[in-house]
Amino acid sequence: MLPHYRRVRVLEQRGQQKLVKMAAQRDGLPVSWTSIQEPRPAEGRILFRHVGGITRGMAVEWRLEPLGDGRTRVSIGHDFTPGWPLIGGRLARLVIGELFVRNIAGKTLRRIKELAEAEQAAADRDRP
Repeated sequence: MLPHYRRVRVLEQRGQQKLVKMAAQRDGLPVSWTSIQEPRPAEGRILFRHVGGITRGMAVEWRLEPLGDGRTRVSIGHDFTPGWPLIGGRLARLVIGELFVRNIAGKTLRRIKELAEAEQAAADRDRP
């Protein structure tokens, strides 16, 4: 589904909530993290809370909003303030935010948008 992801492995599931180990690549550089995934389809959202890896503590929200004309607005929000002493905030924004999160999230946004719009187009074709 997301070609830039190397793997997503479900470690545990409780109802809709899943503990997942995710691994992606940032233009050839491997990255991985563990998060709790909570889909909220009625709200058009998927929530993630990173519980392992360098991004532990990050909250992520994927939001999909159908626009009614076959297009879908897709957004991803990240909230990450590590408790690293001295250089934590600046280093996190520069290295983690700009070099990794922005790159991987951008690829994810484009692909999720493609998939959502293709699904909407198929539904429109099937509608009498």
